[in-house]
Amino acid sequence: MIWISTAVGLAVLGLAVLGVLGARVFVAARDLSRELDRTRQRLERHSGEFRVRIGTNRDGQG
Repeated sequence: MIWISTAVGLAVLGLAVLGVLGARVFVAARDLSRELDRTRQRLERHSGEFRVRIGTNRDGQG
């Protein structure tokens, strides 16, 4: 009987560990998504100037 209780306890403990690790992955993915959005917005601000400079180089002027 004690073996069954021990096995159930270990199973519950293992599920709790997996739950905590899953929550950490979820939070990290959410933070990464926010950082990517922030970086995308910063790059879009400068993309017009970048395209103008590339166009200048392609025309042989730069």
